[in-house]
Amino acid sequence: MRLMREPRFTAALTRSSIARVLAARKRPRPHTRGHRLAEGIAEFLIFGCKQAWACVFGGAMVALIVATHLYYPHDAYVTRYDFLFLAALTIQGILLGSRLETVEEAKVILMYHLIGTAMEVFKTEVGSWSYPEAGLFRIGGVPLFSGFMYAAIGSYIARCWRLFDFRFTRHPPIWALGLLALAIYVNFYTHHRFIDLRVALFAASAVLFGRCWVHYRIWRVHRRMPLLLGLFLVALFVWIAENLGTWTRTWTYPHQTHGWSMVRLGKLGSWFLLLVVSYTLIAAVSRPRALDQAAAGRCPG
Repeated sequence: MRLMREPRFTAALTRSSIARVLAARKRPRPHTRGHRLAEGIAEFLIFGCKQAWACVFGGAMVALIVATHLYYPHDAYVTRYDFLFLAALTIQGILLGSRLETVEEAKVILMYHLIGTAMEVFKTEVGSWSYPEAGLFRIGGVPLFSGFMYAAIGSYIARCWRLFDFRFTRHPPIWALGLLALAIYVNFYTHHRFIDLRVALFAASAVLFGRCWVHYRIWRVHRRMPLLLGLFLVALFVWIAENLGTWTRTWTYPHQTHGWSMVRLGKLGSWFLLLVVSYTLIAAVSRPRALDQAAAGRCPG
């Protein structure tokens, strides 16, 4: 089922002052330097609004992690981890109840949540990272709010797909992406006991995505970028958010036991591979649509 139903956010944006200015500019006008600058600023503002909306779940979770690290009372009846879990449930309920998130999106996000939680349980057992605080809502050494961090990534991709009206050229087959995603996920487990196939998985990702362009519409026209670049940029921002998570000691890596230091750059590759898994789940539901040839000819680079 395709995730193209417009959220209430779009209607709210249309009523905003930015949208009114843009509507007034729909009549053809000479493309003077000032006109192009105004359109560029307007498009930049729309891009920021859409990105902020797409990040609402993940941004709220990161804000809660930082805020509770700074201000949450240590002697509270409800532990910090449990508070984060209940807050995440509340946010998810509000998004669904207000129809700011579709049921289809929620299903995919739930699937990614379960996949992420299962991997968290395994990784904490083998000592890849740990959660140092106590909490009631947990499985083994994993507090249940952690699964929502994975869900936030799926939520972001699903929202961007709708808000930016994704189209593609030379998109890889879904079945091929499914095999790659399965291999990536299995390797997250097996590399602890057998050979690490990460380099081969990077190569396979480059082969499948290397010729694919994603076309995204901010305002009037579709612009484009290599899909590989898009996935890398998202992985970079997730890595930055992870540094905030370890700085607040919400979770820690072994090299951070005696004091905080940046998450190693090698984790950026891990996040890229995990994003391939997340993207595949979203693509399987959204069904990538090709950009029509007429629009492709007008598409700026």
